[in-house]
Amino acid sequence: MRAVVGLWSALTLFLLMEAVIAQRTPGRKPTRKPQRKPLDRKATPMPGIPEPQEPTDFPPPIFGPPSIFPDCPRECSCDPSHPSTLNCENRNLRKVPVIPARTHYLYLQNNYISEVTAEAFANATELRWVNLANNRIQRVDKEVFAKIPSLIYLYLQKNQLKQVPSELPVGLEQLRLGRNRITRIPPGAFQKMERLVLLDLYSNQLSDSGLGKNTFKGLSHLIQLNLARNVLKKMPAGVPASVIQLFLDRNSIEDIPKDYFESLVHLAFVRLNYNQLSDKGVPKAVFNVSTLVDLQLSHNQLASIPLFNAHLEHLHLDHNSIESINGTRICPQSPTSDYGDITLGPKLRYLRLDGNHLSPPLPMDVAMCFRHLHSIVI
Repeated sequence: MRAVVGLWSALTLFLLMEAVIAQRTPGRKPTRKPQRKPLDRKATPMPGIPEPQEPTDFPPPIFGPPSIFPDCPRECSCDPSHPSTLNCENRNLRKVPVIPARTHYLYLQNNYISEVTAEAFANATELRWVNLANNRIQRVDKEVFAKIPSLIYLYLQKNQLKQVPSELPVGLEQLRLGRNRITRIPPGAFQKMERLVLLDLYSNQLSDSGLGKNTFKGLSHLIQLNLARNVLKKMPAGVPASVIQLFLDRNSIEDIPKDYFESLVHLAFVRLNYNQLSDKGVPKAVFNVSTLVDLQLSHNQLASIPLFNAHLEHLHLDHNSIESINGTRICPQSPTSDYGDITLGPKLRYLRLDGNHLSPPLPMDVAMCFRHLHSIVI
């Protein structure tokens, strides 16, 4: 009786999915994979951070009367209700002003600063948060951050750095270096930074030779590693076992070692969109990872759906070269299993397959297996 009820619910789900898919305007079956547009490596405006105009000859603007704090730089603002905060963003600054010793939170984003010197930070040894995003920084004195042991957030994205600043505080928790010109990371750059949970190296010029096997050694609490929009051809070596989110979109990765994810025992989110992955470069069960929740493989060259674990909830496979689906093959469990408790079955809820060589409806065995599916794009 229980098997009959399960079959009836699966059939109802299948008919419902077919009805939803049928509402989409059917297009002609593509004869070839759409041409991929070349990746634009030029800097594009970052959402939420306005692109400053070219600097003028005018001095930094000074707003309002002098601050009640005698140490407050006139080109910045010091709110009496937030005495530990120094606001210097969007001030047409070419250099960092002298930072008061009382400052914990420093905002210098959206200026024209080209270098960060130690003199300006001589007394600011209690800084916790420094935002230098969206400037023109090419050089950072190595003494700057070495003397700020309390620093936990450092934002340096969208500058012109060619290397990671040296002697970073070991207590850092977030380091954002995206949208720079970094080509390699020297050994020991992140040594002893055990508290770092987020490392953002998005949109740089990192190649396989620019990352060593010990580059990330010591980052024992790292949660998010973002290496998207670089020039990698291989999966990065030495990713810490603590990583939960691994972002590798828009590289040129061609293959994945079959045991690559075995040591990543907490991995839940993997993004490999816009790479060069084909069936030849993806081992049969490389994504059969029990912790994986969200897997994104859009805009690659896959001809078949890779095997995955029953715990996966979101799967993005749009814009590949998939021509058919074998629900029995990809089902993590037997499609005819009587789960009794439906929560024990495969957890897949979202499946994206548009931009392939497929036409609705999906095979019946897909509906029989993935009974949690409530959103399919084809």
